[in-house]
Amino acid sequence: MTPLRQRLIDDLRLRNYAPRTISTYVAAVVRFARHFRQSPDQLGPEHVRRYQLHLLEQRASWCRFNQTVAALRFFYGTTLGRPEAVTVIPYGKKPKSLPAVLSPDEVRRLFAAATAPRDRLLLQTAYACGLRLSEVIRLRVEDIDARRMLLHVRAAKGRKDRLVPLSPLLFDLLRGYWRQYRPGRWLFPGKTPAGHLSRGQVQRLCRRAVRAAGITKQASMHTLRHSYATHLLEQGVDLMTRQQRLGHNQVSTTLRYTHLRQEALPRLASPLDTLAAASASAEAAGGTPAWISEPSSSATPPPPAP
Repeated sequence: MTPLRQRLIDDLRLRNYAPRTISTYVAAVVRFARHFRQSPDQLGPEHVRRYQLHLLEQRASWCRFNQTVAALRFFYGTTLGRPEAVTVIPYGKKPKSLPAVLSPDEVRRLFAAATAPRDRLLLQTAYACGLRLSEVIRLRVEDIDARRMLLHVRAAKGRKDRLVPLSPLLFDLLRGYWRQYRPGRWLFPGKTPAGHLSRGQVQRLCRRAVRAAGITKQASMHTLRHSYATHLLEQGVDLMTRQQRLGHNQVSTTLRYTHLRQEALPRLASPLDTLAAASASAEAAGGTPAWISEPSSSATPPPPAP
């Protein structure tokens, strides 16, 4: 690894960028340098402009285009200390398309199409708590707070933690899942107990369920999060509560769902509870975590401790 690349990585780490963001930025700068076959510190704004035009000619997605811009702006502005170069590196204007949202019936069909119990529960957990893909695969058994009926989402986007209300129905499903499969550290372990499921594994199981359910929308794991947010809106949940549950930094991000609002429903329960008529309870077993043996009969979580 060259000293320049190491300095870029160190600069990103010092500012607490997520590991995935670090790898994305480094890869973008590497591609930029390889295109011109020169060290990136020998390139300037005119090279950046030509590279942006190259990306457009290659029909790169706007996501990749703007990731490259963000990476180069950081590289020139922070690592090289050339802020004057940053002002001439423009972002592309990404088209604002409406997110795909599943109806409650489509969500039911998706769950039914996931025949493997673990796969079905993973989809239900992502929907019931409005989780991102990276958040659901990193859930740990210890993240379930049975006393307060909360789910602790750790190191989410922006390296932030948040607490999400835990549906009583989901709690029962998780408790039954633990008793049957006894996961160790990770709630959804991968091929070995030491690691969790990968993003690719979860994306593939979601695509299989979408096809099996006969859903024609461009649905993915993130569609479940969009659906959760929209269904909360339809239930009449206020804006600030939705922003907190989704972990959005900006209210404007949460407001993207207002165009999908239908007639508000009087109940403010978790969307998952509206999908089933009853929940199953399991008998207490020895040697289980504390949250497994605690009752969850109340549909209203107790208030957080002061």
